[in-house]
Amino acid sequence: MDNKSKGKELQETLTHKWKNVWEVIDNEEKDKIFQVSEEYKDFLDKGKTEREAAEEIIRLASKNGYIPIEEAIEKQIKLTPGMKIYANNKNKAVALFVLGKEKLEKGMHIIGSHLDAPRLDLKQFPLYEDSELALLKTHYYGGIKKYQWVTLPLALHGVVIKENGEKINIVIGEDEEDPVFFITDLLPHLAKDQMEKKMGEGITGEGLNILIGSIPYNDDEISEKIKLNVLKILNDKYGIKEEDFTTAEFEVVPAGKSRDVGIDRSMVGGYGQDDRVCAFTSLKAILDVENPNKTAVALFVDKEEIGSVGNTSMESRFFENTVSELIGLTEENYSELIVKRALSNSWVLSADTLGAFDPNYPEVLDKLNAPFLGKGVTILKYTGVRGKGGSNDANSEYLSKIRKIFNDNNVIWQMGELGKVDQGGGGTIAYILANYGMEVVDCGVALLSVHAPYEIASKADVYMAYKGYNAFYRA
Repeated sequence: MDNKSKGKELQETLTHKWKNVWEVIDNEEKDKIFQVSEEYKDFLDKGKTEREAAEEIIRLASKNGYIPIEEAIEKQIKLTPGMKIYANNKNKAVALFVLGKEKLEKGMHIIGSHLDAPRLDLKQFPLYEDSELALLKTHYYGGIKKYQWVTLPLALHGVVIKENGEKINIVIGEDEEDPVFFITDLLPHLAKDQMEKKMGEGITGEGLNILIGSIPYNDDEISEKIKLNVLKILNDKYGIKEEDFTTAEFEVVPAGKSRDVGIDRSMVGGYGQDDRVCAFTSLKAILDVENPNKTAVALFVDKEEIGSVGNTSMESRFFENTVSELIGLTEENYSELIVKRALSNSWVLSADTLGAFDPNYPEVLDKLNAPFLGKGVTILKYTGVRGKGGSNDANSEYLSKIRKIFNDNNVIWQMGELGKVDQGGGGTIAYILANYGMEVVDCGVALLSVHAPYEIASKADVYMAYKGYNAFYRA
């Protein structure tokens, strides 16, 4: 016999609490969570830079029947519903399309994420010798706390274009037999002045120099023997010389693979989860899509961490131009008006991460509105700073549609925001897509230690992001 009081019944009917994924799923879905997390860790390890992530996305897309748009254009293939196309933007951004039953003019269902992550880039003339040590000068990329990057094992990932035009991909520090690199820090016994500085000033940007060697070249007639020995090693193995650094792109990232976190293995720890967690889940979701009603699009862009600028970013015309090409291949009579209608009629999930509630730092988060690890994929009505500056503020009509899609498909989700009002903030690619008139809302995975060399995600949230994105494509 149910002995609930009227107040208890009313409370259960009217109030709402976000669900913990682990408490409401069955064993079958729990197994799927752990299966998807293994695929996710593999993706993280293979795509530590935007180039590597784009390459892996194209590899998996090609394996699943996607063809490059250049092939469709060259052969003048008439695109029909169900066909799968990809577009590669300078090996740093990618768009995947599954043509829908409805015409492109009626709009698309787009999920957009970014492939770049905070890191250290080598300067164009980085190698120098000082005090009988060889070092590499860096310029940090994106929003990092500089002190987090010292005394870590680091790996070097990059591409070099030699004088003869030959392109060489280089990765040093990921194989167990590889050497790793390192940024030194002061011993505490001599760090009195450093410790008295503000946290953000204790390690400077110009102080993030990579230790790369200490053995001199055996010749008494030359100076900078250690620098020369480093150059000789690089030349022997890769055929490069110092001038080749000027036409290279080298990124310094934490060495090593992503790992399970927690005695229960419920979380993933790894580099670059902002925003490759959303890239992976939207990729996996679209690879499952066959014959959608609306054209499904997975968009992976670059340069979000530095303001979405440049020709591989969301601000570029890459996506708009690609849609124009698709319409040229699907319509008898192409017009710019059709392109504009296709864009303005589209629905978008701007797939990016945000900070989950951290009990070590409760003072910066509003506990009623912060997302929590393990409570599903997070919807953000708005981002921005202070008075929502720089934000796309999603409307209620669109939010209600996403809510219904998720609820109808048993997607466990929560609402969130970036932090307490006036505490800080940030932005995503949402506002850029909204400029076309699209309906856009931010929707992604909440992480602990965002922008740190290692970030933490709940495997349950990773799975619910994939499940939610898949439901969005099928809506």
